Amino acid sequence: MRIKLLAVVAFLAATVSTNAVAQTPAFDTKAKQIYLVDGETGTVLFARGEHEPVPPASLAKLMAMEVVFEALDKGELSPETTYEVSEHAWRTGGAPSGTSTMFAAIKSRIRVADLIQGATVQLANDACIILAEGMTGSEAAFAKRMTARARELGMPVASFNNATGLPDPANKVTMRELVTLARHLREAHPNFYRLYSQAEFEWNKILQRNRNPLIAANVGVDGLATGFAEGFGFSMAASMQRGDRRVYLAMGGLESDKERTEESRRVLDWAMSAFEKRRIFGDGETIGEASVYGGAASHVALVASGPIDVLLPVNNAERLTARIVYKWPLTAPVAAGQDVGVIKLWNGERLLLEVPVRTGSAVEVGTLTSRAIDALQELLFFWL
Repeated sequence: MRIKLLAVVAFLAATVSTNAVAQTPAFDTKAKQIYLVDGETGTVLFARGEHEPVPPASLAKLMAMEVVFEALDKGELSPETTYEVSEHAWRTGGAPSGTSTMFAAIKSRIRVADLIQGATVQLANDACIILAEGMTGSEAAFAKRMTARARELGMPVASFNNATGLPDPANKVTMRELVTLARHLREAHPNFYRLYSQAEFEWNKILQRNRNPLIAANVGVDGLATGFAEGFGFSMAASMQRGDRRVYLAMGGLESDKERTEESRRVLDWAMSAFEKRRIFGDGETIGEASVYGGAASHVALVASGPIDVLLPVNNAERLTARIVYKWPLTAPVAAGQDVGVIKLWNGERLLLEVPVRTGSAVEVGTLTSRAIDALQELLFFWL
């Protein structure tokens, strides 16, 4: 594999991320917004409008459930805790609402364990409202907690004004944030995440099937949820596992339920078949060097902070290039293993991956003479 290492020096510190774009021009989708990520390497296989704020619709319930799962994990509540069904929960999300519901009876008390099944499998609005009111006293207070939690998870745009995603202009999220949330749900709450793959559940003598059509299709999808909003269209957040590969998908702006099912399945199948993994650098492998100011040595080796793998299109014809970006120069003393910048990998004109690099050894402070020479060199460089 041909990899050309480009200029090492940059004057502004780069923001570290693990985003990648390995999009093949031959493939397209009807989704207006989409973000498709390989779970292991972080390679973004397809992206379009992934930063656009859109109505989350029922996908907001993923954020609501993360708040609930976190509270359960911390012992703030128990699966056996019971909450009363208020009139607001009953009218807004229950049988009278005509929306997705688990048919909770007004003034009855329901276990948290049953409510989270209703919210994950059936995407029940009443279940989410009952949990919100039970945990924080009001749905509005719970929605504020959802937004605050989203910020903690690295979701800067997401905003919620209710626990259900029912129409409200303040509800917004991006496709990229939905993928961030989906990955977190699976990795941080694996015991609860498995509920999203549950085909059906029966509660109060009512059998309810999973509203995600890809669960019943048995194609490797084990979550998460679907949504619909007037003026935006049909949306989905999904995760698929095949063999040792996992991908995460968020997509929206589709015109029908049928189109959403067909497109999501087609996109996921393409993600699993059109790419192959390549190792670019091994853990600890030297990939370049950085200048050191005022040190006993003028340069220090930079190494990968872990194995660097990317997914590339099968039979990829593009040339791979790499560039190390760091704030020039490093100032002694420099510790071994210190994160000092990032390496960016490009496939042709497309950015594939951006991951941290670290120093391969320590550099102590140099002599007075060597520091004077370095200072003169830096002054001449900026003057020129």
